[in-house]
Amino acid sequence: MSHIYQPVMLMELLNRGGSASRREIAAALLHRDESQLEYYEHVTTNMVGKVLTQKRELDGPDGALHPWQIVDKDNDVYTLTGCDQLAPEEIEQLIRFCEDKLDTFLTKRSDPWSHRKKSSGSISGTKRYEVLKRAHFRCELCGVSADKKALEVDHIVPRNKGGSDDLSNLQALCYSDNAAKRDRDDTDFRGIAESYNVRREGCCFCDITSEVLDERELAVAIADQYPVTSLHSLIIPKRHVRDYFDLYQPERNAIDQLLRDRKQVIEAEDATVTGFNIGMNCGGDAGQTISHAHVHLIPRRKGDVGKPTGGVRGCIPAKQHY
Repeated sequence: MSHIYQPVMLMELLNRGGSASRREIAAALLHRDESQLEYYEHVTTNMVGKVLTQKRELDGPDGALHPWQIVDKDNDVYTLTGCDQLAPEEIEQLIRFCEDKLDTFLTKRSDPWSHRKKSSGSISGTKRYEVLKRAHFRCELCGVSADKKALEVDHIVPRNKGGSDDLSNLQALCYSDNAAKRDRDDTDFRGIAESYNVRREGCCFCDITSEVLDERELAVAIADQYPVTSLHSLIIPKRHVRDYFDLYQPERNAIDQLLRDRKQVIEAEDATVTGFNIGMNCGGDAGQTISHAHVHLIPRRKGDVGKPTGGVRGCIPAKQHY
């Protein structure tokens, strides 16, 4: 058994005499999915429950307005007002009335669950998987695991503000953080979207003339012209930005993707590579000579220096070994 799905499906088949439709099996899986159950608990508390527990003023038999509440809430328990006074036939009549209203609503709406969509269009299953895998199936904001809260793929820069479906602009958020970001974040992303096109005349990294080894929407990889070791690569954001601390999150995502991909290419090309140094100089006193952010990916090989212990601590030679 590698997952809960197999026994749940087998139990559903057994409970139904050996055969079950895809929809019936899917319903059984959903019934066992605690993350989805928690999602609808959230919906109950913050959406439908909030609406139905609101106090209203209705006309009374005396012609005056009286406060009235359809549903009462006591901790986690909801109670329909006056339900204990209804006759069985009245309950059946009200259920049929609700079913008729639901059928009418579903008939009018081509997609009655559109409120769950976080942006127009759709993200492919493959891309969604890549985003969740990159996040190790945890919310990238609060860190909660996917088995505790349902995860959704969020556009960092929303589509309606010019954000793309590139992997660098996607992140995994739990449903509550995604909802909070959508409802409360009043940042005007239009200026940010335009700033991705900022280039500076005379900057060698804004106008790259050397061969591009790999590329993403927001970053490129090139070979370092003064390599520390063979296959030394530079990962460079396309936007003119001074250093790491000024990068936008989508740019960091793009750089991270290129670092991982270049690592795989280098290891496939040279089997003697046994390690890597990843580094960025931020500021003149830290050794930065080109005022455009760039990340060094330096392949290392056994014996390339006498004593490699300390690695990047060697930026101050006297402090490398300890």
